[in-house]
Order: sequence, then structure tokens, then C-alpha cells
Amino acid sequence: MIKVEKLNKKYKMGGETVEALKNVSLDIEQGEMVAIIGPSGSGKSTMMHILGGLDRPDSGEVFVDEESLSKLSQRKLADYRNKKIGFIFQTFNLQPDLTSIENVELPLIIAGKNSKERKKLAKEALTKVGLGDRLKHKPNELSGGQRQRVSIARALVNSPKIIFADEPTGNLDSKTGANVLELLKKLNKDEGVTIIIVTHDNDIAEQCDRIVRMKDGEIQK
Repeated sequence: MIKVEKLNKKYKMGGETVEALKNVSLDIEQGEMVAIIGPSGSGKSTMMHILGGLDRPDSGEVFVDEESLSKLSQRKLADYRNKKIGFIFQTFNLQPDLTSIENVELPLIIAGKNSKERKKLAKEALTKVGLGDRLKHKPNELSGGQRQRVSIARALVNSPKIIFADEPTGNLDSKTGANVLELLKKLNKDEGVTIIIVTHDNDIAEQCDRIVRMKDGEIQK
């Protein structure tokens, strides 16, 4: 499903050039749950941003369903991010003035769904993550675990093939984090969603189908 071929990415930081990715190649199959793990500066977040179409490599290719991301126009890349993939962030990235259902509706607005359909799909997504009774609550009225569930519902609402989760339990206590991870595992198993988790936590990584370890911009063999 995802094929990464010889990715290279450099950044200028001050007067120095940092090699974030060095000739990285990787295959991820449909329905896999994969952990990309490594210390800070290992290149794992850069990898996720490129796979998610948020950044472009200096060289190399990413193919998703045999389509090269580098050859997509900005409009088609935006469609890819909106319809084929979902993002879950450590900091939740919820709009504070919107209710749970309004936050989950946001990707549907971008996708051009009408109001009635948006509300129906958003309610279904929130019910799926156990928040059917929190539709009208704003983020400051929810616990950390509930906020992360709203962000998972938002990631799911367009029925993506792939979910990228960037340290999804990083701001949660261990019990709540375990519950969120179980929810992701259930979505992977029951619905066949490919899930790619970027983490530095070995305990989380070991619960995935496969672990990709990174260090200094390279995949460790």
C-alpha cells in the first residue's frame, strides 16, 4: 500500500545542515499496524510528515496505492490528506470554541459534505469511539482521554485508509493511554485501517504488528 524509496531530507538549522532522512526505504502493507520508533532527532516525525503529504523529500519517492505523492498537484495532495488519510496528534489540535461534533465535522466541511450528512457522520464517528453522550461538549469540558477520542473520531470521519498517529498517548496518563491504544488496535482489526504510530515508547511499539526503528535519519536493520 505504501512504498517508500530512497528518501532523503535535509534541513537548515542556524548555520548547520541536518540530515533528517538518509536514503530511507520502507514498505507498509494495507491493514498493518506499524510503529516508527526512535529518539528525538531520529527522523521519525519527518518520515510521518512526508508520508502524510505535509512535507516533500529532497529526493526519493513515496507511493500510496501505486500513486507517487511527489507528482500530485497541491490540490490533489490536499484531497489525499483529506480523504485517504487521518491524523491524530499528541496535542489533540481541537478547536477550543467548537463542540465535539463541530470539531469532527471540520474535515467533512473541507470535503464538501452538506450539513445534514456532516452531522450524521460526525455523530456516528463519536459514537464509535464511545463519546455519543459528549456531542455538545467543548474541549475544556472533556478529560484528556476524551479529547484524544474526539481527535480519533475526527481522523476517522472520512473513512480513511490510513491513520497517522503522532505520539497519540504522549499527553495522557498510562491508564488512559492504554485505553486509547486499545481503541486504535480495535479500529485496525475490525475495519482494516492501516495505522502508523510515531512514538518513542517501546511499550506502545511492542503492541503493533511491526516495529521500524530509526536512528540518525536511518532505519536500523
